[in-house]
Amino acid sequence: MYTFDSRVRYSEVGVDGNMTIEALLDYFQDCSTFHSEDIGLGVDYLDALHMVWMLSSWQICVNRYPHLCERIVIGTAPYEFRGFIGCRNFEMKTAEGEVLAYANSIWSLMDIRKMVPARPSEKMLEGYVLEEKYPMEYAPRKIAMPDGGTALAPFTVKQHHLDTNNHVNNGQYVRMAMDCISKDFRIRQLRVEYKRQAKLDDMVCPVVAADESGGLYTVSLNNADGKPYSIVEMTGGVA
Repeated sequence: MYTFDSRVRYSEVGVDGNMTIEALLDYFQDCSTFHSEDIGLGVDYLDALHMVWMLSSWQICVNRYPHLCERIVIGTAPYEFRGFIGCRNFEMKTAEGEVLAYANSIWSLMDIRKMVPARPSEKMLEGYVLEEKYPMEYAPRKIAMPDGGTALAPFTVKQHHLDTNNHVNNGQYVRMAMDCISKDFRIRQLRVEYKRQAKLDDMVCPVVAADESGGLYTVSLNNADGKPYSIVEMTGGVA
């Protein structure tokens, strides 16, 4: 497993002094980027091939959120290629080895000139050494949006939402969804299904559904036609 060490920064914690779910997701996403860059399969390599890895889904499970200044180790390992699909696991541990969080992710390799799926090159298949699948309970990639959700006020995509592909960053969808639920809700499992890309000045129309127990929120971040850019499912409870 590829790993890097870090320490929880003040900018990564919430009001309780613990890392936020958004910062945890960013750590995992950065870890995959570092891995690709370090083996020569990063952004420049993909740009030369007119390709990009697009995230299809996240499943992140949290045992404990690390606190301010705690030393952590973040790791990732690819475990499967299927045609244009690539699958990765992630893990965050303390320096002492306690597992704080773990995740599964599914990615699609796309030809950005034609916007069609592309198969990994031989260099990619050789560089991404596959490891055993992480021992976790795997949820389906697709997320069902419950009936009877509540529509909230729409908003437009701003410059700070975008990444280097000029699309809304994967983590920003989670931030948008979290703005739609109780601020006291502590996420223990986060699932995200990405369905289409939102760009600058696009309208985002959130629809929120909560189960009766209060332990599950599902947020569909839709375009102006009611089609979802992303569906975010958050399981947990009030902190």
